[in-house]
Amino acid sequence: MDLDTQKNLLTKRRDELAGHLMGVERALDETPSKDWEDRSSERQGDEVLESLGLAELNEVKRIDAALARIETGDYGDCQKCGNPISEARLDLLPDTPFCKDCAV
Repeated sequence: MDLDTQKNLLTKRRDELAGHLMGVERALDETPSKDWEDRSSERQGDEVLESLGLAELNEVKRIDAALARIETGDYGDCQKCGNPISEARLDLLPDTPFCKDCAV
């Protein structure tokens, strides 16, 4: 496994998420409409944005943890059992801290 490739992939995804989170934050900070019907619709949209933002924030935290594991040399080792995480699993889920058996 090429750690530089994984690090670049994780960093790129983190940058994408950070950019999107800034957009979500700006959208949530917009001044609400004075019309109560429009405001109701906006609130529903805001709830969706907040939920999406929280999911993305959690992904950023997982990516930061994976990048830290790369720096410490622990990347690719299951944080629960210590066994190697398969390259196929890391290709699919580059921020995963667990092997397929421990992820259950």
